[in-house]
Amino acid sequence: MLQPAGGRVAISLPLGALDAAVIFAPMIAKAVPSEFERIAARVLDGARITFDEGVWLIKHAPVHELAALAHTVRERKMAAAGRSELVTYVISRNINYTNVCITDCDFCSFYRHPLEDGAYSLNLDELRQKAQETLDLGGTEILLQGGHNPKLPLKYYQDMLGLFEQMGLHNHAFSPSEIQHFAKFWRMSLPDVLVELKHAGLKSIPGGGAEILVDRVREIICPKKGGADAWLEPMREAHKLGIRSSATMMFGHVETLEERIQHLERLRALQDETGGFTAFICWTFQNADNDMSHIEMTGAHDYLRTQAVARIYLDNFENCQASWVTQGGQVGQVSLRYGCNDMGSLMIEENVVRLAGAAFRMTEYEIRRLIRDAGYQPNRRNFYYDVLKEPAGLDETLEAAVNQHGKQRVAIEA
Repeated sequence: MLQPAGGRVAISLPLGALDAAVIFAPMIAKAVPSEFERIAARVLDGARITFDEGVWLIKHAPVHELAALAHTVRERKMAAAGRSELVTYVISRNINYTNVCITDCDFCSFYRHPLEDGAYSLNLDELRQKAQETLDLGGTEILLQGGHNPKLPLKYYQDMLGLFEQMGLHNHAFSPSEIQHFAKFWRMSLPDVLVELKHAGLKSIPGGGAEILVDRVREIICPKKGGADAWLEPMREAHKLGIRSSATMMFGHVETLEERIQHLERLRALQDETGGFTAFICWTFQNADNDMSHIEMTGAHDYLRTQAVARIYLDNFENCQASWVTQGGQVGQVSLRYGCNDMGSLMIEENVVRLAGAAFRMTEYEIRRLIRDAGYQPNRRNFYYDVLKEPAGLDETLEAAVNQHGKQRVAIEA
């Protein structure tokens, strides 16, 4: 029930069990600025907030009330999708097939130049081994991302996609900047590149490389990737072909708060146009061993605040993923009350963010425990957010595996 406490609203039941109109009743007028009350009322009425309102929220909104508003939006989305009681996750492997890159992004700790020590490109035998390990751990998806390697031909990518498809894995592959790179070096149009990759087995596109979709920012941190349109256009063309994708934001570096909202505005506009995005994921810049190591990293408070505003602003996105890989499991759990409805990927393997300083890892058992402790039912999903049938006795088997093997065992075969 709701109990006034010193002029504020105390919530003693999970927010999803309460009527949003009660939570944001006139009682809050004494506790929060009138501007928040006005914006919250618009959101609860189903209205779309403006750019200026988004800027006000990220700069001034009281954080607890902001979280409550974002959570209300999340609960409405999940009720409409028939997943009110669930928090989902996917078992996937992030295969960085090459670290050779000529893009020289200041924030990247992963890439090597073509002739540099440590440069690599995985061969089919290495790729096959990684795919089989993924299947053995119950994985359903391969996330393929690599450097902009000028020496790899189209056939390399066709063979790689074909291999994973034949093994029964979903190919979630190649960020927009990679696709732009392919078009340049293969001398093909963006649509032709996407058609060739789709025929080879490409099923969806990850949202990596978006960083901040503002040309001023991109000119500073990743000038060779081009401006915002260089990321948006491959997504637009992919959506026209029925290839769906995720959308991301990497923040907490040289951008302003206004530019974060500009980023969300560009995503919302493209989603209005195509409807091709399945989810939004944001994470904070990591500063280890890269050319932006002098920039202090932002923390959990900024992450949660930005995530909450994103959930409210992106009213045409159904799903928001938690970023536990950069923030840790506990903050990932808290983000389930700041607008997130999904714990993302188990991440059997991940290299790019790890090398920049993010060291968080979790087992499937830990992910499921965190979801339950937050008041939800965990469930595996696929890329399209279809809820998967889980093996009988999954939790018991996972617990036994963790007890026997420790954190080496991250999942079990489905």
